[in-house]
Amino acid sequence: MERRTRVRFAPSPTGPLHMGGVRTALYNYLYAKQKGGDFILRIEDTDSHRFVPGAEEYIIEALRWCGIYPDEGVDAAGKIVQIPDERHPHAPYRQSERKDIYRQYAEELVAKGAAYYAFDSAQDLDSARAQAEMHGQTFIYNRATRPGMRNSLSLDEDSVKDLLENTTDWTIRFKMPENTVVKMDDMIRGHIEVNTDTLDDKVLWKRADCLPTYHLANIVDDHLMEISEVIRGEEWLPSLPLHYLLYQAFGWEDTMPRFAHLSLLLKPVGNGKLSKRDGDKLGFPVFPLEWTNPETGEKSRGYREDGYFPEAFVNMLAMLGWNPGDDRELFSLDELVQAFSMEKVQKAGAKFNPEKAKWFNKEYLRKKTDEELTDLFIPILEEKGIDTSRDYVLKVVTLIKERATFVADFWDIASYLFVVPQEYNEKDVAKFWKPENYTLALQAAGFIKGYNGPWEKEALESALEEFIRGNEWPMGKVMNCLRLALVGASSGLGIADIVTLIGKDEFARRIDNIVKTLSV
Repeated sequence: MERRTRVRFAPSPTGPLHMGGVRTALYNYLYAKQKGGDFILRIEDTDSHRFVPGAEEYIIEALRWCGIYPDEGVDAAGKIVQIPDERHPHAPYRQSERKDIYRQYAEELVAKGAAYYAFDSAQDLDSARAQAEMHGQTFIYNRATRPGMRNSLSLDEDSVKDLLENTTDWTIRFKMPENTVVKMDDMIRGHIEVNTDTLDDKVLWKRADCLPTYHLANIVDDHLMEISEVIRGEEWLPSLPLHYLLYQAFGWEDTMPRFAHLSLLLKPVGNGKLSKRDGDKLGFPVFPLEWTNPETGEKSRGYREDGYFPEAFVNMLAMLGWNPGDDRELFSLDELVQAFSMEKVQKAGAKFNPEKAKWFNKEYLRKKTDEELTDLFIPILEEKGIDTSRDYVLKVVTLIKERATFVADFWDIASYLFVVPQEYNEKDVAKFWKPENYTLALQAAGFIKGYNGPWEKEALESALEEFIRGNEWPMGKVMNCLRLALVGASSGLGIADIVTLIGKDEFARRIDNIVKTLSV
């Protein structure tokens, strides 16, 4: 019987979700949907010291903004499910609410001889590390060092019983097998072999807070939630031998998921993992949504607030580490589901290019209808106190959208189509607003004021050019003077485009204004 595809994204609520985390969630989602399976969201909050208020809500909102909706773990209101029901049979999906589950599994490993109790204090461990360093070695808690440490393998039975009953500063550690080759397979990286003598006895459960570590919790939860594939970041690759051995120790080899470890997102310049510091330095966000640090109040930029379309952000992320095998770059989420395959996910890290991110947004802006863009631009105009008709805004958007990367660019590109320029670019004034030029431009302005032909861009443009050329005037200098009067600079839309939009009366006011301002 073929096993149903069930994958999970299991972030820790220790801060805002990095775009690399979003990509991990996206690849899990695409894989599940393509296989007709389930995508589960689970919150791994076993590290109580690193919990950050608001981070869990941020994760869910970020995924929703991207169009990534879990099949399990989150209800319709965007809350982590706590009580099992037909759709969410494995609730609760927050690990801190499942802590009673984990101790029994940790104790089971002790009973099987696959784990043991460790009573070493922080000072004991620091001392052991210091001793190793004195001899030029690195301390590893394993078969070689266990006998010299305080644990149930080195202490007598009565001492162990007393420590378990009367102290709380103890842990359960995995007992790493001696000189054993762990043979593993990764869906992206292929076959891997590691000798256990190079590994340490990881802590699985802590009596101090009665919480498991990641290693135990994720293995137990993946088993209980029937996860078929674990798709996660490559930072977890060193933990894979331990996880294989835990499945074997529990006797769960037959239902062990397949593993895939995704490469890192790399910084645009230099080597290393993409970080918030890179974004701050080079001027781009690394988080999907804006984040405010609850302790310091510091704000970090988000792709949503910077004006990116969610579909552009998702498309861009999908291409960081995966390609469809051809030159195509633009995919809707549904198209990504159809095209995605783990075989085409690359092993090497993917270098992030902020300019390419902008390119994706520009392409998606162009794909939107003029009506959609008008609806997005109107609120920006309203914030600036601009009250004009929707039809007028639509005409403006139609003219300028090819020049924009973000909807917010519309104002920067065409504010002069809504408000009179309050100042004139000094360099352009010095270059073009000279008597020999503006005397001709003002005559051309008089021609426009008296023009009685069709009030259409093509007709006015043709008539104006014919007038200027007929007088053998320098076209560029005349046009730049007129544009300076209308725009406040020598760059912008064509004169006929502007005039047919703002109308003769507004055109006349702007000519009068520049004449008055520049004291012609």
